[in-house]
Amino acid sequence: MSQGKLYLLPTTLGSESTKHVIPTDVADMARQFRYFAVEDIKSARRYLRKLDREFPIDESTFFILKNNTLPEELNKMLHPIREGHNVAIISEAGCPGIADPGANLVALAHQQGLRVAPLVGPSSILLALIGSGFNGQEFAFHGYLPRERKERIRRLREYEASARKTRMTHIFMDTPFRSMHIVEDMLNELSDDTYICIASNVTNYDESVRTMRVKDWRENAYDLSKIPAMFLIGRLS
Repeated sequence: MSQGKLYLLPTTLGSESTKHVIPTDVADMARQFRYFAVEDIKSARRYLRKLDREFPIDESTFFILKNNTLPEELNKMLHPIREGHNVAIISEAGCPGIADPGANLVALAHQQGLRVAPLVGPSSILLALIGSGFNGQEFAFHGYLPRERKERIRRLREYEASARKTRMTHIFMDTPFRSMHIVEDMLNELSDDTYICIASNVTNYDESVRTMRVKDWRENAYDLSKIPAMFLIGRLS
């Protein structure tokens, strides 16, 4: 019996429509999957129904995939692959495996010699980077910033110094309800001439990707409360 594959199935970044961000071939493949490792069953089912209103939800199996999922539970998620079925990971937004627990399951699949297949879809990290005007040759994604303000400011100043010295672009994020804290810290603690890009609601109807100096952002900052956003510190050419 031939083995299946572990697919990394991209989702939208919050938009109701899928057609402008999910390639047709990827959507067609997703309709064939019946085993899923997901962060949230409700949102995963909603997404599959967006792809196909007649998707057979009741005929599908959903595994819950969290950061603290035990190894033995991860192993159960890979069992269908060994029986010849495909399993698809669905994260809460964008591409699985980046800033979500999908990487844990992918790592175990590699350790067991199973085939892994990433599928094309929207990544807020790359979309923010290419829209920023910053260095796309050397960049680092740092994930979530520290919750503690003193440590968060120290990290922001490190990114600022690195961008000035090496031209490296630094990309980071936080939960939507803390986004305004990030903005306030950057505008209050970073130098006037430091360039910042804020990319919010990427691929949605109210998308905004703007790059300005700190002193200009102070006059143009907008409310990011409850809005998904990516933040970048870098240098313009």
